[in-house]
Amino acid sequence: MAATALQMCNRRYDLGVMKKLILIAAAASALCSPALARTNTAVTGPVATKAPDPARLKASVEKLVRFGTRHTLSSATDPKRGIGAARRWGGQEFERISKGCGGCLTVETVADRFTGPRAPDGVEVVDVLAIQKGTGWSDSGPNQVVIVAGHIDSRVTDVMNATSDAPGANDNASGSALVIEAARVLAGEKFDGTIVYALLSGEEQGLWGGKLLAATAKARGWQVRAMLNNDIVGNTLGQNGQIVADRVRVFSEGIRFSEDAKANLTRRAIGGEDDGPSRALAKKIDGIAAANPQIGLDVFAVRRFDRFGRGGDHSPFLELGFPAVRFSVGIENYDRQHQDLRTENGRVYGDTVEAMDFPYLAKVTALNVAALRELADAPAAPASVSLDGAVSMDTRVFWDAVPGAAAYHVYWRRADAQDWTDSRMVTGATETLLKDVVVDDHFIGVAAVAKDGAESLVTFGGMAPRR
Repeated sequence: MAATALQMCNRRYDLGVMKKLILIAAAASALCSPALARTNTAVTGPVATKAPDPARLKASVEKLVRFGTRHTLSSATDPKRGIGAARRWGGQEFERISKGCGGCLTVETVADRFTGPRAPDGVEVVDVLAIQKGTGWSDSGPNQVVIVAGHIDSRVTDVMNATSDAPGANDNASGSALVIEAARVLAGEKFDGTIVYALLSGEEQGLWGGKLLAATAKARGWQVRAMLNNDIVGNTLGQNGQIVADRVRVFSEGIRFSEDAKANLTRRAIGGEDDGPSRALAKKIDGIAAANPQIGLDVFAVRRFDRFGRGGDHSPFLELGFPAVRFSVGIENYDRQHQDLRTENGRVYGDTVEAMDFPYLAKVTALNVAALRELADAPAAPASVSLDGAVSMDTRVFWDAVPGAAAYHVYWRRADAQDWTDSRMVTGATETLLKDVVVDDHFIGVAAVAKDGAESLVTFGGMAPRR
């Protein structure tokens, strides 16, 4: 296997080669230097640790459903029913996990008051967080953070109805259970970066929990490497009767929402519309899934920030310039979303537990866990990558040094391809010359690599370096 990987390090591929071979080549490139071979992370194979448990995920979803409604405007004080009881239970689960790992999680809540058309009298929105501090954590300065989140609130047909039963099993007890299960699986493991597990409120009323967490990240100086939003991740039976159990959709923006006019013009000039940080994150998750076939999921990387005409809690992170994506099921059943519980003409409506597929939810959880391991252990991405190759048959690539990087992985592809097809590992330098790679005809990017082989997101190559 190692010999095969070494042979693949600087190999070139025709555009007709299948995508999965390209992804396998990218994953295998982490083995191109013996010093960089990984033994404990997702890119080169499974980790001998705990795995997500479908039974535990089901128990978490059933517990959330038993709170009756988790509508953001429901009771915050009732001990058994409403959003407050659900949030307290979520915090208790985080505390229980932390106790089992010797206090490895710091559990807290953040809150703010929001007012809008779906809460005209205002409502306090509370997010429940469990913070697994990395070895690079510093209370006095910026720190590298990866966030996995799901919204805990639910609703029925009338978004203002805070009293009727709103089980919200798939939307979004599934995402909340995933976040708690990811914390169970990863608790006690050590990473350079910090992982934040987040149960968000107020999504159905205006993405308020996401706005609160994004604002908290900015105020605390978190350097957010990635935000993984999981929303509707637990069913496989679609509206049309089709079953899709081997695919998960990952939505990502291309051009950054946060870019100003100058940055937008620069991106147009360099052709980077398909290579913003969030798109790079989606591509990385796609590669992680391909490198871990035991998970059993293909990533359908949708090239828009969310479902058509809809949004999610990752949107506020995009607005602040943080890389963020949304995970959602491979096929949806709209009778099971935002519906009053009822049966009409033999047709069942309502977001209930029996419509879910918990082995599938375990697979989506496993993919999130693999991505969290990789991203939390990787260095930061290079701040910038510059290219020099105008009127030349060769291209010289320059990039900013990254603290903690043991090497850099330079990627390139022809300008009519979407996925990286060629790569080179570079150690001891922050530049390299790509012979016979014409800059006019190729896209180029660079990732930072840790000593154990964990890779950052790829930073897309921009304009020529300043002289």
